[in-house]
Amino acid sequence: MQVKPLTACVSLLAGMLLTLPGTTAQAVSAPHEALSAAALYVSPNGTDSAAGTQSAPTTLTSAIARITPGGTIYLRGGTYRYSQTVTIPQGADGTSGDRTELTAYPGETPVLNFAAQSESPSNRGLAVNGSYWHVKGIVVERAGDNGIFVGGSDNVFERTVTRFNRDTGLQLSRMASDTPRDRWPSNNLILSVESHDNADSDGEDADGFAAKLTSGPGNVFRYAVSHNNIDDGWDLYTKPDTGAIGAVTIEDSLAYENGTLSDGTQNSSGDRNGYKLGGEDIKVNHVVRRSIAYDNGKHGFTYNRNPGSMTVSDNVSIDNAERNFSFDAGTSVFRGNVSCRDDDGSNDKTVGDADGSNQFWTGSNGSRCSAYAGALGWSFAADGRLVVTFGGNQVTP
Repeated sequence: MQVKPLTACVSLLAGMLLTLPGTTAQAVSAPHEALSAAALYVSPNGTDSAAGTQSAPTTLTSAIARITPGGTIYLRGGTYRYSQTVTIPQGADGTSGDRTELTAYPGETPVLNFAAQSESPSNRGLAVNGSYWHVKGIVVERAGDNGIFVGGSDNVFERTVTRFNRDTGLQLSRMASDTPRDRWPSNNLILSVESHDNADSDGEDADGFAAKLTSGPGNVFRYAVSHNNIDDGWDLYTKPDTGAIGAVTIEDSLAYENGTLSDGTQNSSGDRNGYKLGGEDIKVNHVVRRSIAYDNGKHGFTYNRNPGSMTVSDNVSIDNAERNFSFDAGTSVFRGNVSCRDDDGSNDKTVGDADGSNQFWTGSNGSRCSAYAGALGWSFAADGRLVVTFGGNQVTP
């Protein structure tokens, strides 16, 4: 199978009604002239001291400092160039009933470009250390480390694109080495987003998405697409000195061609999995459901030494370089999964509770594989759902 190059349709629709966990339904109406810090407008040519109205836009850093909890920052389209991290600081929070909004102006695409940064762990792009924010419709690119770093909790990231960053595109981890476990980032929703072509110079760390090392419970990735990153599509790695992370849910998502950048670049140091679900023999009971792994450079779905009891259900894994499903230990529960190949490859390994509802690959394809023939395509529907096609035919895992 060959992947047909596609551009995800990421459109922002004025007036679209969307209800998210922990929010009330709100219509995105046409912005109005703001006279207070409840709504501020930002543009690439804005100034710190400007009023923050449509006719006198301010800067993003000034707007973050001035916005009231539950207010809205509208980013006009264009390229914003930064050499330092843009930070939403800890304590600059919205509320559980009214998140603070950082959103693209309807119909426009703001691009936060950090190409002036050198590659360094301290050179992140957008760092969201506050809680109860809703970040929507922005592109973050070419940061010296993570494109979007999430240290806060109860945030929503919607319709964002993270690309060409020199570490993971969007990562959830603690803010600092002394951040206590009960302040690790928790209950964040990553929704209808794309992350691609993130690559560090060593080729070992830059994933599409990561909730690893020091992330708390309740984080959810939904309708997310990770492709052509130098390392993994998703990385949920754990290690002994920090212990288990919180359980993560990945659902209705897609990982393809990770381990190979869009220009064909590869690095043998990378792990190159679609969904890497653990590390170092630490048990975490993640949930991965209704998701697709296609043509990744190693395994499609791998336990990566997580011997926990994960829920792995209704996923599809196709033509990954080694195993489509690779689980060598643990008590995970497998239901309704499908594994397919166009040619020879390694047999699937699923230690745990796997019943006859699964169709794994052990040398030949089963009847369900006919639905997954032809070129891969994908887009986001108007309501944010991920639509995946094979050979032009829409499929569901």
